[in-house]
Amino acid sequence: MGLTSKKLLVLVIVLAVAFFVATIWLWPRLSRQGVKPIAGRIGLLFGGQMAILAALGLSINSYFGFYASFADLFGTNQDPGQVVDYTAGGTSGKDGLQHLSSQGVGVPGGGSPEKAGRIDKVQIKGPKTGLTTPAYVYLPPQYFQKGYSRQNFPATVILTGYPGTAESLITRMKYPQTATEHIQQGKMQPMIMVMLRPTVAPPRDTECMDVPGGPQVETFFTKDLRQTISANYRVGNASQNWGIMGDSTGGYCALKMSMRHPDSFSAAVSLSGYYNTHNDPTTGDLFGGSKQLQNENDMMWWLKNKPAPKIWALVTSSKQGEWDYSRTVAFMNAVKPPMQISSIILPSGGHNFTTWNREVPSALDSLSQHVTQ
Repeated sequence: MGLTSKKLLVLVIVLAVAFFVATIWLWPRLSRQGVKPIAGRIGLLFGGQMAILAALGLSINSYFGFYASFADLFGTNQDPGQVVDYTAGGTSGKDGLQHLSSQGVGVPGGGSPEKAGRIDKVQIKGPKTGLTTPAYVYLPPQYFQKGYSRQNFPATVILTGYPGTAESLITRMKYPQTATEHIQQGKMQPMIMVMLRPTVAPPRDTECMDVPGGPQVETFFTKDLRQTISANYRVGNASQNWGIMGDSTGGYCALKMSMRHPDSFSAAVSLSGYYNTHNDPTTGDLFGGSKQLQNENDMMWWLKNKPAPKIWALVTSSKQGEWDYSRTVAFMNAVKPPMQISSIILPSGGHNFTTWNREVPSALDSLSQHVTQ
């Protein structure tokens, strides 16, 4: 049973209930003095508390999608399984892409790629950085239709928060399902989406930086990922062909990488993203003692001290429930041409999937209009 298995969650809940019943039933017998009765009482209390905490932790992880497996939780290496060569559009696993599996999109007609699109699970190894990460690639229905067989499509990178799981973008955020429905309804143009988490050197939170002496995550996203996807799918490699979107840490990464690399991404959406990063226990030393590097990863500093990038960006927050509302307003006010800024500001909403699910449909529609074929 895996970390996200419902069977494991049910088993732990049953165990917690069993400890509760056992405590009530056996407590009178263990009320005497002596080493064994005291040890029994301690065991029942400790076991019950641990079972309750485990059930609570598994429930929270299942809802928010923090960790996909025990190996992910403990930071150990995870075997990606048997890999087969991938062929798409006449290519054969170019630039480090390997195909793991394919699945339908969970909408009516989802079994037919021509009607609902397809989701490919792939493994990407960056040719420049050597970083390797799993990802999901959503292909719109038009990708498989004869009338579009020679057409390139725009693409968008979709990022989770930290630590996050790429699966949550499908199961919780429902990006592919929303895209297919909105494409069918004419609300957004057909667009490829590459869905993954920003943590490509787990368990470290690199904040999508090229860490001095460490993983070159920014280069992976701005160079390797785009090059690999463009080599294996029908999408261009120019900045106007690419957007980037994410929530929380993924939102910060999306905004930062588009502002710092407008030659890589011409459009960005930051759902409840923040505007600067710092060192903490999950990141380790990101700046190598360089104040300049720290400044350059602060987007407010960037707006004040660097030329405005020629990009479009959408930021979201809520007046009640989000701690970054005032920073978001300050950021929007600091934007100067040629950068364009849009926003979704909710009256209320916390830093969670429920809030982001309210924002994703409109954000996707707008983003699709700011990337081209």
